[in-house]
Amino acid sequence: MGALRALPLPLSLPAPAPSHRPSRRRIAAAASLIAALLLPLLAGCQPRRPAGLLILAGKSRIDSLDPAAASRVGVLQVLSALGDPLYAISSEGRLEPRLATALPQLSADGLRARIPLRAGVRFHDGTPFDAAALVFSLERFMAIGTLGYQLSDRVKRVRATGPLEIELELRQPFSPLPRLLSAIFLTPVSPSAYRAHQGKPLAERFVGTGPYRLASTSGQQLRLLPWSGYWGRRPRNSGLVIVSLSNSTALYGALRSGEIDLLLSSGLEIDHQQALHREARAGRLHEAVGPSLNIGLLSLRSDQPPLQDRRLRLALAHSLDRRTISERVSLGVRPPLRQLVPPGLPGSDPAAWPAYDPARARSLFRQAGYCEGKPLNLPLTFRSDIPSDRLFALTWQAQVRRDLGDCLQLEVSGMESTTAYDQLGKGTLPLFFYDWSGDYPDAENFLVPLLGCEKAEGDRCLKGNAALSGSFWSAPGLEQLLIRSSSLEGPEREGLLRQIQRRTAAASPYLPVWLMAPVAWARPSLAPPRFDGAGWLVLADLHSQSHSGGSRR
Repeated sequence: MGALRALPLPLSLPAPAPSHRPSRRRIAAAASLIAALLLPLLAGCQPRRPAGLLILAGKSRIDSLDPAAASRVGVLQVLSALGDPLYAISSEGRLEPRLATALPQLSADGLRARIPLRAGVRFHDGTPFDAAALVFSLERFMAIGTLGYQLSDRVKRVRATGPLEIELELRQPFSPLPRLLSAIFLTPVSPSAYRAHQGKPLAERFVGTGPYRLASTSGQQLRLLPWSGYWGRRPRNSGLVIVSLSNSTALYGALRSGEIDLLLSSGLEIDHQQALHREARAGRLHEAVGPSLNIGLLSLRSDQPPLQDRRLRLALAHSLDRRTISERVSLGVRPPLRQLVPPGLPGSDPAAWPAYDPARARSLFRQAGYCEGKPLNLPLTFRSDIPSDRLFALTWQAQVRRDLGDCLQLEVSGMESTTAYDQLGKGTLPLFFYDWSGDYPDAENFLVPLLGCEKAEGDRCLKGNAALSGSFWSAPGLEQLLIRSSSLEGPEREGLLRQIQRRTAAASPYLPVWLMAPVAWARPSLAPPRFDGAGWLVLADLHSQSHSGGSRR
């Protein structure tokens, strides 16, 4: 796409006047109009729902329910209700066995992990869950999974050592193993249902062990009903209808009008999120905020001119006014971030990256031969299908023009997400803004996907995650530090993780920008919702204030 013009902002970058954004009344009116037009299509053709059946909605598209093909947030959220992982992370952050009955038992060298499995569990089609079924699922995931590398990079082999016990042979000691095994994409599937799809995804249905079974699918609408044979606590509602709509205004209006019971924040416009937050503060909605496990960041192509020059990367780091950008783009919803590891996780280092300092940025640009009639012209690409990405790019462009206009000119353009990610790994994007969401809450799942490198020459990554993530940066000994950090525990591991962050920040091949958390808003007729420690809304706990749905065991 062609370059976009800078935002027409005054040089002082004041807070936007009320006319710059839609008023609360305009948002509500537009939402009501679009909801009136679109939502009869959503609800009009549905039979009257029984008591306790709840309607949930979000913007994330649900294109496949096969864990092997799952990567979208909306799909993984649905799988959290249809399936069970080996372990789960509670809202308080505790690791709890689910389909496993205890934590992995490690061999003396840390290369073998035995896991005992729960007895009496059945899949939704009646097939017994046992070690053979889990081996089938894990091997299938490693072979064809979109995120299969998450397991295959750490696990060499899976085998059954008894009817209800498996052994994982690890490539090297891996202390975050239980947290990795809590990832919802590792939920087992029925060998009876998936045998014919061992080498290819099965998109249109799901047969797992979770508290709900998939009753029906229709376009972007799913119907989930409690699984009567579930081994654990029964859901507190009589079922769920999960709807995906692409229009943020319609989703906002649907919650306000009562057409839906609960709305997820993923993909919603910032204005709508802020309006719903105000509704919750006024007591008209329930609001639940999950753990912040999603970061927005810039990748810098660090192995090619001009950003091969470390001084220019550090100058960009000092040019980034995160606080102003957060307030202007996200209305403060997304707090500034100066590290790659979300706060609260072991290894967090809140001040690792250089702070906003335009004078220092100017000095570095001058050292590299720029400023005073010779600005650095740098292409900045954002994902064109993510509205907040465009606002970020234009706001930073305007801020740089104000502070460093004679040193740096950002040439802003958009690219559709799928195309952009493909180009990112090919090294065609010198500066790209995107986000990374951890699949499980551990620092390793943020550092290794961005910094891991299988083959390097000096500071250049020729093959590995750092290349796929767009920076193509490495450093002598960094891969060994990453591997070692995954074999340690406790304070020694935390110290090494902070060391890795500081070393990366000193080179700045990535620039963390802000932190994101999942949010859900529910009608006041529902009990307040909650998220688990992995960032998934606990769907089985949703219930009316006056009706608790299914029974408990």
